[in-house]
Amino acid sequence: MNKKTIWITGGSTGIGKALAIKFASKGWNVAVSARREELLNELSDQYENISAFPLDVTDKQKCAEVFDQIKKKYEDIDICFFSTGTWNPKKEKEIDVEQIEDVFKINFFGTVNTIKAVEQYFRDRKKGTITIVSSIAGYRGLPNSTGYGPSKSALNNLAESLYFDFKRFGVRVCLVSPGFIKTPMTDKNDFKMPFIKTTDYAADKIYDGLINKNVFEIHFPKSLTVILKILSFLPSKLYFSLVGQMTKHQKK
Repeated sequence: MNKKTIWITGGSTGIGKALAIKFASKGWNVAVSARREELLNELSDQYENISAFPLDVTDKQKCAEVFDQIKKKYEDIDICFFSTGTWNPKKEKEIDVEQIEDVFKINFFGTVNTIKAVEQYFRDRKKGTITIVSSIAGYRGLPNSTGYGPSKSALNNLAESLYFDFKRFGVRVCLVSPGFIKTPMTDKNDFKMPFIKTTDYAADKIYDGLINKNVFEIHFPKSLTVILKILSFLPSKLYFSLVGQMTKHQKK
């Protein structure tokens, strides 16, 4: 029986790296992509069934070329997991147009570029899974999140749209909404992160959701995400008041 294959972007650190190791430990072929080639090579050197495919997801043509390389190596791709993202909290506290453009270029359009690269392949294959990694920051507006939150909200909407488009071809679209996970990106935060979890915890939840459950959204930890989902249904006035109190950004 041939090994199954997953392509993971954002695979050099954080959740992407942990998930690559998780799938490799389960016997999968794992293609990992990210901009930092040296980190990818370190990972592929440690695991026989992990291969590095360096990629800047903002380069649409390069996304197509890398996917062609992956197809040549493995022939059959079962899951794509698109998790490339960026976040700079120090630049989120003001409306920095260039910063917002950069965040959307990576978080949103980088994801679109990779999905476009695999679109026809999965339509023709008529099975498989395309996974989009968003965040709890995409549920509703939060303080000091002028670029990151809106980019993740856009991914939520994109995933829902693509769910309908790919379902016609028998292809599953899955949305992943992590809470606070200890990664190099969240290490930049200067505020308390409730219910923070490890990347191994995230990888376990994602693997279980992708392999053992037929759900659209994989969100965790439930102790945080369920609260935020309830808050998202509140009228704006009440939502602003509660979030303001929780984050100390309410009017004095």
